[in-house]
Amino acid sequence: MAVSGSESANFGGSRGAHAGAAAAAGESDLANLGGAEAGVWAIVAAAGAGNRFGGAKQFSPLGDRRVLDWTVQGAARWCEGVVVVLPPADEHAWRPPESLDDCCGPVVVVAGGVLRSDSVRCGLSRIPDDAEIVLVHDGARPLAGDGVYERVIEAVRAGADAAVPVIGVTDTIRWRDGGTVDRSRLAAVQTPQAFRADVLRAAHSAGADATDDAALAEAAGATVATVDGDSRNLKITEAHDLVTAEALLRTDQMPASEGVVHG
Repeated sequence: MAVSGSESANFGGSRGAHAGAAAAAGESDLANLGGAEAGVWAIVAAAGAGNRFGGAKQFSPLGDRRVLDWTVQGAARWCEGVVVVLPPADEHAWRPPESLDDCCGPVVVVAGGVLRSDSVRCGLSRIPDDAEIVLVHDGARPLAGDGVYERVIEAVRAGADAAVPVIGVTDTIRWRDGGTVDRSRLAAVQTPQAFRADVLRAAHSAGADATDDAALAEAAGATVATVDGDSRNLKITEAHDLVTAEALLRTDQMPASEGVVHG
């Protein structure tokens, strides 16, 4: 069910615990898997202009859908509702896939702001007051798997103020003015990031900006837990990232018997 930013939504989305991670071959069939986590909502930040990509990457074709379609469907499987934040000029140009109508809660579409944090705050304004956990997810990360969602939500349920998925840094990192960095102490941060709803609201109350919502929460005194991310959960930033995402998607959709070499 799609709801525009100017309309009121029925915030009583489906409840019940999710059964767990789907098998890899089934993860691409997002519309057929439901089971939203009670009290969990998501903000999908998709208001960027995509300058490095050369256009609004969130609307680019990916498989038989658009990048944003995959992202929203993945979030909808875990949440009672999803708030999608779009560029103001595109607020009415995107509608959720019809496949969400029968399996998921409301998808609320709102216009974003000038900066990323402004856009997250626009989304946060539409999160119901009784939400317990809020996820913030990049609109250009269409392949976030069930395991990532499950781990960040469970970390917050276990007591963390916030939880972020991370992966190890594989490249050697060098300071521009000389010397290398101990990469064992570094991690690359992904989304979705999960927050206690009150913590995220407090972190954004001062109107500060950051490229990462966990950084705002941490600056406000919140505890941020790290959980295992997924190297497949790539962020589409440049054109070649879309090619990689297409290849990963084809792998997910390949029957288990295909691609097996018999000696």
